Amino acid sequence: MTTTAGESVSDADFLEVAEPFRREIVAHCYRMLGSHHDAEDLAQETFLRAWRGYSKFDHRSSVRTWLHKIATNTCLTALQSSQRRPLPSGLGGDAFDPTDDLLQNHEVPWLEPYAGTVDEITPGDDADPAFVVGARESVRLAFIAALQHLPERQRAVLILRDVLQWRAAEVADTIGVTTATVNSLLQRAREQLKTARPQADSASSDSSVLDDDAKRELLARYVSAFERYDVDAIAEMFTDKAIWEMPPFTGWYQGPEAIGTLISKNCPAEKPGDQILLPTVANGQPAFGLYMREPDGVHRPFQLQVLDIDPATQKVGYVVAFFSDTMEADFARFGLPPTPYDAPARTAPNPWH
Repeated sequence: MTTTAGESVSDADFLEVAEPFRREIVAHCYRMLGSHHDAEDLAQETFLRAWRGYSKFDHRSSVRTWLHKIATNTCLTALQSSQRRPLPSGLGGDAFDPTDDLLQNHEVPWLEPYAGTVDEITPGDDADPAFVVGARESVRLAFIAALQHLPERQRAVLILRDVLQWRAAEVADTIGVTTATVNSLLQRAREQLKTARPQADSASSDSSVLDDDAKRELLARYVSAFERYDVDAIAEMFTDKAIWEMPPFTGWYQGPEAIGTLISKNCPAEKPGDQILLPTVANGQPAFGLYMREPDGVHRPFQLQVLDIDPATQKVGYVVAFFSDTMEADFARFGLPPTPYDAPARTAPNPWH
């Protein structure tokens, strides 16, 4: 369907051409903001602005490009009045002592996990394969956390140039600067990104390079260790430089011994069966909803763990365990039930016990 400038367009006509790109636009806003909730709101604002201006859209660019331009500027406006969203390891300072008391900070607007499989958060089948791979990598937690260290225009330029693979001239037209300025912003962004990534990221890469059977076996052992509450087995799952962090708690911890000590000292679990893990996907990475047995005997949402696997060692290199005051709603966003007994696949005891 095509329209000419000034031609009226119905809601149905607009949605027909724009709706296929909604997940892409939400993912783009998430890269810019680091918040799934903000991304949903700004994607909605993007579509509202696009609907209002669709009659003037001249089709000199694709609908996908046009929507990304609107989304980029919508996000840049929002970033002018918002704080960056870090993880605890991004606040600076050395790794914490796991024997110290845990401290929370609810004033920090922490980075949020993103719900969705890799197919839901990347372009459609008509996109260039290299672009699809880059887009998938660009929603991983480590990359999103690193983006938070960049000023808003550098962040936008890096995403448009290195993730969406736009030409410098397209980026310049989108954010209203010269091509030379775009190249300068991109160079600075790339340099800053090199020093901003979490330490564990240098030892980690896409877990999809693991053989499927090896990946399943690794994740099965991980689940088993937690559900048996075997702290030694849990610690053995991690690489030597693995990082564990859990916003809104401000500490971050490095190495298997520190992670094991942290869990043994602070985890409410006391015995096998106190914890149940159900699988999901967050930021295109393996993730688990951990349910903790409460005093009434019912397992309820406790934390969402997002894992980064190091294929070289076939161990876990990085875990962000997200806590919130709305864990049941957060679990629902990731397709997890309010209790593990409601999950269709959990009708029998875990075979790994």
